[in-house]
Amino acid sequence: MEERTGEVPGMPELSQETERGRAVAPFGVAEVTGPSMVPALQHGDRLLVQYGASVRPGDVVVLRHPFQQDLLVVKRAVERRDGGWWVLGDNPYAGGDSTDYGVVPDELVLGKARFRYRPLPAGQRSPLALVRWAFSAARPLLPDRSASRRLRAR
Repeated sequence: MEERTGEVPGMPELSQETERGRAVAPFGVAEVTGPSMVPALQHGDRLLVQYGASVRPGDVVVLRHPFQQDLLVVKRAVERRDGGWWVLGDNPYAGGDSTDYGVVPDELVLGKARFRYRPLPAGQRSPLALVRWAFSAARPLLPDRSASRRLRAR
């Protein structure tokens, strides 16, 4: 299953200008759907994405699916190869990454996720639930350099 991004109100439309690195708004918001990035990202998480950012191994990236370019996916950039990036999901059982479609060309990698936040679950309004949510809902997405070790183990 693919880790798809959905449109969130306020997210700028992706255009050819954005994809050429000359975005009007260098940041946007994407919503995560699916299990392929568990445990780092959960279904429903929102990502602050920096379009056109330099990608390094271990970064979480938003890219266009190589075979369905109207579909955006979230994966971890694991290693630079000839022709682009090898990307993997953090959940090895979910699939839908470079093991299925190969190297992702640079022009399909749109940006790097910088920050993750979880929306407040419906119905959780108690003070304790709000405090728990506040401490766990938002955090920066740091590169996971151990991803290359997972690649060698596959």
